[in-house]
Amino acid sequence: MAKNAIVGQSGGPTSVINASAYGVIDTALKNPNITRVLGAEHGIKGVLEDKLYDMGQEDPAELELLKYTPSSALGSCRYKLPESLEDPVYPELFRKFEEMNIGWFFYIGGNDSMDTVDAVSYTHLTLP
Repeated sequence: MAKNAIVGQSGGPTSVINASAYGVIDTALKNPNITRVLGAEHGIKGVLEDKLYDMGQEDPAELELLKYTPSSALGSCRYKLPESLEDPVYPELFRKFEEMNIGWFFYIGGNDSMDTVDAVSYTHLTLP
């Protein structure tokens, strides 16, 4: 069954963060197993606050400009998920993923961003 994907950016806006986002978005839009590609405004905060863009509605020529544009087009954040996996933010996050039929979560950034990915991955495996 096809599912939706979310892509987000966090951390410092580097010269390649948009090119990475373009690669994810373009590939996901072409994947027959992905129904919709949603861009999270300001990273994980956008997911938690329901601030998402339907990337399939964007002009493909405009999206292609991301390959050459520094900064973070979706907006970045420095929000850190709570260390305690018992925090209520985690069930809420996965409720939102289920509600939006999310099968893929792509997160672009540095070390702290990978901490977010690790927490989301680990929590997803341990929640009932």
